[in-house]
Amino acid sequence: MAALRKVAICLRLLRSSARILSSRKPAKWSRTLYTSLASLTVGGGLCAIPFKQVDNLSHDSLVKRAASLVTDSSSTFLSQAALALMDAITEYSKAVHTLIALQRRYLDSLGKLTPSEEDTIWQVIIGQRAEVNDRQGECRRFEATWVSAVKLCETAAEVAYTSGAEHASITMRTNIEVAQTQVQEAKKLSADADKKLAETKVMEVERMTQYAASLQNNTDEEEVPEAYLRED
Repeated sequence: MAALRKVAICLRLLRSSARILSSRKPAKWSRTLYTSLASLTVGGGLCAIPFKQVDNLSHDSLVKRAASLVTDSSSTFLSQAALALMDAITEYSKAVHTLIALQRRYLDSLGKLTPSEEDTIWQVIIGQRAEVNDRQGECRRFEATWVSAVKLCETAAEVAYTSGAEHASITMRTNIEVAQTQVQEAKKLSADADKKLAETKVMEVERMTQYAASLQNNTDEEEVPEAYLRED
């Protein structure tokens, strides 16, 4: 029903324009026609460009307004992409720190756990590793969207500048700089988490090597008396 009402409004506007055009001088036809057509979109709804005066409907003013609309929508896309990426980075960092805590807890408990307890904690660690991988994939996906948003906004800022909408261009470039700063701050969190995870992996290798060596030494010490007994 909403679509039918829009179509009806379009038809009334076009009929009204036709009656006005038939009664006016040719010099005024183009301005009146621009006023009527500018209020329509392809889908039959009202146009988002606010036209206050007919005298302002020059090509330059229309291009500037269109460029401003492009920068506005691009800024919205940029802010949403930045927010999604920062949230993804935060969740990834949390997942990594949880994994680090689990792995260090396991290393501190080497030789103190029963086989059942060791199996349980390893199942938790494996599940947390899967969580980290999922969060990392989400970061990569939003990173691609973020890069596309920055490129789009840079293009919009350039188009606005060449179209004469200098203020919109300056605002767009400022928004890009602010968003990039925020994303870089968020990336520091994930970089710090990755560094600590790498340190934990090195610690794990060292602890496991030491633990295996200690088990081997204990085994050798238990077997030595038996060897002496056999020789005797």
